Amino acid sequence: MAVRILIVDDEKLIVKGLKLGLEQDGLETDCAYDGEEALRKIRAESYDVVLLDVMLPKLTGVEVCREVRAFSDVPIIMVTAKGEDDDKIEGLECGADDYVTKPFNLQELKARIRAVLRRSHKEEETGKEAAANRIRLDGGGKRLFIDDKVFDLTLKEYEILKILVDHPDTVYSREQLLSLVWGESYVGDARTVDVHVRRLREKIEENPSDPRIVRTKWGVGYYFKAEK
Repeated sequence: MAVRILIVDDEKLIVKGLKLGLEQDGLETDCAYDGEEALRKIRAESYDVVLLDVMLPKLTGVEVCREVRAFSDVPIIMVTAKGEDDDKIEGLECGADDYVTKPFNLQELKARIRAVLRRSHKEEETGKEAAANRIRLDGGGKRLFIDDKVFDLTLKEYEILKILVDHPDTVYSREQLLSLVWGESYVGDARTVDVHVRRLREKIEENPSDPRIVRTKWGVGYYFKAEK
């Protein structure tokens, strides 16, 4: 089955060019030209990747991303204006998996799409569960179980947590997690990891300011503390 990509941008010439470039690689594309239309389509249709511009009419890309994460873990690549670091950070905080900056190279965009698809499909194919202490991870559903509680995670949140849970008491630096989760070719900085860890803690920790699951080794990185 062909990969389906939803392109969300209010600039029709950009959408037209992206459709042409992506369909040349055998990808199926659909389009939305404002935030409300994008949200309706994501609720009604099945997509493998959403390419989501930040600056949209009716609802911003950040607002769309936040709404989508309430019901779907479809990979989302945010498109931001050049140099708008706040947009990038806000997009990652609301659940985006990656971002590209306008103007972008089409080949770079295709590489980003392939990367998020690889990460997503790898977890779907294995569907393996990792267990430790009271914690169980469901790879197929991207969910965390703690005793009788269930937490829905984004793909990136799940991948970070799985690395830490699979290697208890091992401290991973931000740079290591960035390479393992986003790939060695990823050009973002280590703050991306901090953003996802903060969001993960807000979901799963009873007290995010005093985390007991994803802990910090100050000046080094993050780790999972195994119970004795």
